[in-house]
Amino acid sequence: MGKKTIHVSDFTGQVLSPDDEVVKVVVLEHPDLVAGPVQLDATPVDVESIDDAALDVAVVEIHDRHGHGEPRRVVLTASEFDAMATDVPMAQLLRTAERVKPPKARRATEKIDYGTIEHAGRPHRGRVTEEEARLVRERLDEVNKRLADAGIRQVDPADPEHAARYGFPTAD
Repeated sequence: MGKKTIHVSDFTGQVLSPDDEVVKVVVLEHPDLVAGPVQLDATPVDVESIDDAALDVAVVEIHDRHGHGEPRRVVLTASEFDAMATDVPMAQLLRTAERVKPPKARRATEKIDYGTIEHAGRPHRGRVTEEEARLVRERLDEVNKRLADAGIRQVDPADPEHAARYGFPTAD
């Protein structure tokens, strides 16, 4: 038994032949979009009018107390935004305004101190310090409860690898 895939335009429901060009339309933002961007299939005819219908918009972030520390993103027509500049034309204002520097990228990995009870016993590639090993041995139940709550493997003193790693006595 075989499978046959039939492509249709998501906009019109028109069946597309294998020779038809399929245009991918990615919807990035829409009031009804709840789970992130989606992809729609269309024909070139379906999307011909998109460029004609496109709006000149300004997308701005407003940083004020109403956002509780987070900026609010607002989309408005470019002409509405331009009308807000009453002293100098908006085009001139935008050319001379202070540039915003992109936020500094945070280091991909923050240095984790496995010698603290918050992190002791977590799997990691580095060397186990004496402090981490002592915490795991002395507070094994607390460490294992935290690991289990986080869905991480627990430390098993009977496991030879764990015994060697954390300094548990081995039964030779």
